[in-house]
Amino acid sequence: MAQATKKKPVAKTAEAAVSARIDAQDHFRTLRLGTPFQPRIDALARTQDWYNWAGYRAPHSLWDEELEYFAIRSQAALFDISPMTKYRIEGPDAEAFLGRVTLRDVTKLKPGRVHYTAWCDDEGFVLDDGTLFRLSPTRFRLCSQERHLPWLLDSAIGFDVTIEEETEAVAGLALQGPTSFAALRDAGFAGVEKLRIFDVADFPHDGSTVTISRTGFTGDLGYELFVSADKALSLWDRLMIAGELRGIRAIGYTALNRARLEAGLIVANADFTTAEHAVRADRLRMPDEIGLGFMIDLEKGHFNGRRAILEARAKRKLRHVLVGLEIEGNIPAEHAIVYYKKSQEVGLVSAAMWSPMAKRNIAIASLERPSGDTIVEDLWVEIYAMRELQYQKLMKRAKVVARPFIRLDRRTANPPADF
Repeated sequence: MAQATKKKPVAKTAEAAVSARIDAQDHFRTLRLGTPFQPRIDALARTQDWYNWAGYRAPHSLWDEELEYFAIRSQAALFDISPMTKYRIEGPDAEAFLGRVTLRDVTKLKPGRVHYTAWCDDEGFVLDDGTLFRLSPTRFRLCSQERHLPWLLDSAIGFDVTIEEETEAVAGLALQGPTSFAALRDAGFAGVEKLRIFDVADFPHDGSTVTISRTGFTGDLGYELFVSADKALSLWDRLMIAGELRGIRAIGYTALNRARLEAGLIVANADFTTAEHAVRADRLRMPDEIGLGFMIDLEKGHFNGRRAILEARAKRKLRHVLVGLEIEGNIPAEHAIVYYKKSQEVGLVSAAMWSPMAKRNIAIASLERPSGDTIVEDLWVEIYAMRELQYQKLMKRAKVVARPFIRLDRRTANPPADF
């Protein structure tokens, strides 16, 4: 005899439908993604000062942006770099492929080494800059500001190479500052003292491995650590416990940005506009126009943009130059217009600060190069300073100076000093 089907109460069915609809529409409440380190960062976030980094919720500051900066320069600062785009590039043709798309000669990059590089479109305009890690003869990791997977895949046609984005799978930390080495050593990473500047090696961690490179974005002694996302929190805890007596502190981007400016380092889409993001044709930049001409290796085989770059050099088509400025006074000139003889507009400041380390008012600016020559004399910047609830226009002298603005011997010391 057939059994009668038991009917669900109408009220409960309707309630379940409403709940399902709310769940389906709840995506807007998660405005930004969290990194594998987010639980630890959220617990330390007193300022609640967040920004969007490639879709992730990242802190401008965590407790005090001024003290966070001094943590970099006098202690050890821990910064979450997980949102940085990361690609695994491997295969028999990985070296040839990367030599074809990037500016530098990849055959000179030995396993266990890292170099700073950039890549261009066919017209020689910079698509992005980043770091290339050679993890083995046939395996690389490329880290960048922007996402380039479709372009990389298109460029790989004809090469025996596999390209995969691993941004979510691999968590990253930057440990920077004079006590960073001591913190790593105290954390039990035996042999880390052998890493020279731009070296990279694997170390045991929590039943797995962590890749540690002697690199960073601060111009200071420092390291970057990469680990699988499921081992991220155990790595964070290991570093924070070992580094407690070394003054380790978590920091946000504002402090890091100040340190990178003192080091004279540039940021894509802050100090120059990448080719894929530029809307106006006059915003495009070739490597020589943003201080990356030193990367170009004309002795190697053909690479993206080679013909255009050579033509621009030969025909003096380079119209801009990125320079360091020292500005009179102590008021930062961020986004100030640069003038020649106080009247002719010749450029724009992209980053500026009063440097506690250099004891100077410093800036990075893009200047015009009329007829291929750079205007370097009789420069002025236009600063608007708030004085008693009213902006006052200040014209301050500026002079072109060499970058980096500070040089710290501890950055490259071998072995690293035990602060």
